Amino acid sequence: MPRNPLDITVPDLSGRLAVVTGASDGIGLGLATRLAAAGAEVLLPVRNPSKGEAALTTIRRTAPDTNVSLRELDLSSLASVAALGKTLREEGRPIHILINNAGVMTPPDRQTTADGFELQFGTNHLGHFALVAHLLPLLRAGHARVTSQISVAANQGAINWDDLNWERSYDGMKAYSQSKIAFGLFGLELDRRGQANGWGITSNLSHPGVAPTNLLAARPEVGRDRDTRSVRMIRTLSARGILVGTVHTAQLPALYAATAPDAERGGFYGPRGLGHVGGPPGAQKLYSRLRGTEEAQRVWQVSEALTEVSFPDS
Repeated sequence: MPRNPLDITVPDLSGRLAVVTGASDGIGLGLATRLAAAGAEVLLPVRNPSKGEAALTTIRRTAPDTNVSLRELDLSSLASVAALGKTLREEGRPIHILINNAGVMTPPDRQTTADGFELQFGTNHLGHFALVAHLLPLLRAGHARVTSQISVAANQGAINWDDLNWERSYDGMKAYSQSKIAFGLFGLELDRRGQANGWGITSNLSHPGVAPTNLLAARPEVGRDRDTRSVRMIRTLSARGILVGTVHTAQLPALYAATAPDAERGGFYGPRGLGHVGGPPGAQKLYSRLRGTEEAQRVWQVSEALTEVSFPDS
């Protein structure tokens, strides 16, 4: 039984391999811990090895008998993504659950990835796009469920097709929205193409609502030396139980989408509270910006061209 009304029951995951990006802290660490506690073997691809080791310690404190390990991954480098894909393919373990959770949000000044893409578009979307392509043989072998974490920001803004990398006029929030819209369209198109080509995988989406995670906190690596006013306000509201969620409730939509037997392929899951920013998880109405199949196909084609990574036709 769930531990409280704002929790969910995770089925037995013994014998399953789960991969969670962005699991060295925050929501991702919570997701990895819950998967491990349910019996899954959990693999954490991390950019910072010391934070990764600290995450392993945290997970083993909750699930001491779990098999949990680190691999190296920097989603802002396509070479790093390809290297992880090669490593895991050589290991040859089928992947049963992939949660694409890692992300970066609103650097105050425009930054670029190792490959020259605007940092949010390149990390949040293109890095994960390439990762799924490189891992597809293992995902197919495990009849995997792929859950991609988007954001309430995908319900605003648009894809800036005339300037995908925001070279002419950078707006951090608009660029963040673009990255999450593109990522959501990819997640839905992945499920459609998986069905059409017989890949044997399913794909769905989740969003965490609004919670006091580290996305808006001080992050010197993205040029933010202090917490934003927004995250300070969110922390205050969350601590008082007003409207927004907590780090715990923010984990639940992705956890449900990735593990629940009744979570649907092509589904979208998020908090069910007022404004869908907090509360227990449930199915959500798909954001208008994610409904266009032609837009999704365009995102797919452009992403293949930009990353120079392709998916098979069958």
